[in-house]
Amino acid sequence: MDLRFIGLETPLLHALHHMLDPSTEAPNNKSTNANKRAYARDREAMAATPADVIERLDSYVFQIDVPGLKSGDIKVQVEDDNVLVISGDRKAEDEKEGFKYVRKERRIGKLVRKFVLPENANTDKITAVCQDGVLSVTVEKLAPPKPKKPKTIEVNIG
Repeated sequence: MDLRFIGLETPLLHALHHMLDPSTEAPNNKSTNANKRAYARDREAMAATPADVIERLDSYVFQIDVPGLKSGDIKVQVEDDNVLVISGDRKAEDEKEGFKYVRKERRIGKLVRKFVLPENANTDKITAVCQDGVLSVTVEKLAPPKPKKPKTIEVNIG
């Protein structure tokens, strides 16, 4: 679309049009396109991965449905000291001789969830258990700080 034709030729609109129009990208700018596609895939994976977060007296529990994934397909990490990242990859089954898919509705591909942990989360005490297609990641809470006792200062004369 020619922005000059409709009378909207401004630097801002031109820049937006250039960013949104894939035909204006340089042909050897493949890494930028790959980064955009990877970001879109990650965003879709996060949106398609529902999670429950439970706060208990002594911990936080993150529960995510991961049907069909083995424990080796799931990765639980802590980034930047306070971001819990849960990711995995569900691969498609190869069609073998003797059968074909009539309908294929189960989701395949990447799953990702990121959670910013509260200040009282103990990132050194995290456990993950996968049972019956549900991943439960438990993050223990730090003990609340003990109240400081009043400090008595001796008052000197003169």
